[in-house]
Amino acid sequence: RKDDYLKAEMYDELKKEEKETIAYRICLRAIANKDYTVKQMYDYIAKKSDIDIAQTNAIINKLIERGLLDDRKYARDKIDSLNAAFRSKRNIYDRLRKDGVPMGIIDETLENNIDDEKKKAYHIAVKFKASIHNKTVKVAKDTILRKLMNAGFGYSDASEALGLLDFTEQEFDEEDLLRRDITINSIAQDVLTKEIIDPFNGREDLKNKIIRATSTSFKEDPLRVYRVARFASELNFKVEKLTIQMMNELKGELNSLSKERVFCEFRKALATEKPSIFFNVLKEAGVLDIHFKEIYDLIGSIQPIEYHPEGDSYNHTMIVLDNSAKLTDNLEIRYASLVHDLGKGLTPKEILPHHYGHDERGVEPERKLSNRIGVPTSWKKAGITSCKEHMRGGIFSQMTPEKQVSFIERVEKSVLGLHGLQIVVYCDKNRTGTLSEEKRKKCTFEQIGQELLTKIDGEYIKEKYKNIQGQEFGEKLHQERVRWMKVQHRIK
Repeated sequence: RKDDYLKAEMYDELKKEEKETIAYRICLRAIANKDYTVKQMYDYIAKKSDIDIAQTNAIINKLIERGLLDDRKYARDKIDSLNAAFRSKRNIYDRLRKDGVPMGIIDETLENNIDDEKKKAYHIAVKFKASIHNKTVKVAKDTILRKLMNAGFGYSDASEALGLLDFTEQEFDEEDLLRRDITINSIAQDVLTKEIIDPFNGREDLKNKIIRATSTSFKEDPLRVYRVARFASELNFKVEKLTIQMMNELKGELNSLSKERVFCEFRKALATEKPSIFFNVLKEAGVLDIHFKEIYDLIGSIQPIEYHPEGDSYNHTMIVLDNSAKLTDNLEIRYASLVHDLGKGLTPKEILPHHYGHDERGVEPERKLSNRIGVPTSWKKAGITSCKEHMRGGIFSQMTPEKQVSFIERVEKSVLGLHGLQIVVYCDKNRTGTLSEEKRKKCTFEQIGQELLTKIDGEYIKEKYKNIQGQEFGEKLHQERVRWMKVQHRIK
């Protein structure tokens, strides 16, 4: 009986070795036909054999020792192949990750073997251009740029590649004008006869202050959604209903736009006399929640009616934004005004209409919005200061001298500065179009702050206290400023 047990055990062991040998041979045949990464080979063995993980590891190690599995060589060969096909760096990275090459090996190999991105983008752009027919130059350029970015090239490389292409302007004809985005852009002039060519009544729309899509070709480029909203803001025009509907139909494609293209339109809209029109048009079209979700979240966020007769947090924000456009051309400050109340979009419903803590709560949505649309870093920092400090600025006169000085020191060190935050606070308080002298006085801190920082500075402390430095110097500076504030500018 003992012999029978030993024979069964030996048989099982031999059977196990046989399975491993068969699996190894299957792997050799597979490698003879194509290259594999280590991960791909693990997946292949699991699919083709039922050996255990210890046997699988043994086969993998044997193949690596024989040089038949080498992730670094696989990555180099694949990069050479994809470079030859003019694939973008991002495309190559994604492909290698999909094949199971470890990230460390990808980064190391890409650093040493990647070809010039601009050169590759140009070659791809030439191919794209050859495949585009019967389109205006503008539509062709927009199409190529979008395709390059979908292929993984960055906006800068794609734009430079596009600039190297030769586009021969075609004579204006009705087909050309038909593909323009809106009727007021579908007006041309014959260069010889000077005759105005206006087959889509663009001049009539100009006269009536209407923005209207020229045709269904409007839907060739989703960026036109933001262009229309921007034109409406620049010209103070109304957008025709069917155009609004087409904008809504492009909603599913808006996420394909690069943040650079979206920011470009947003920036131009922010520079207009009434930037709220940009957001109101997007709201009407039902697309505000794609790139400007944090602004969208303010809709319906009610506020105490005695303090905010203008309505919900969205309406309030639009008023503040337009107020800022009246006071400054600085787009950084206008952006800070736009985002100052984003925290109200996250207020728990059970405490509405109050928004306790919305100043601190606004920092995270401000960061998300800034990152999504790609605003400059200085705008982002200014927006954070605006969120965190605008409420304190609004009650500056009610603060203790200690808190007033800390507020002034903190804000002056920020990107937004005292001047920028003062504009935000004035715009925030001016909800009805007029700000009484009493209200203005209560939230005025810029002039006081500048006077304080000028009179009680480092030189003043050096002169008064001589040989102090480091932490003690900073403490004395702060104490002297508090003392000055108590004597000079304590607002009753």
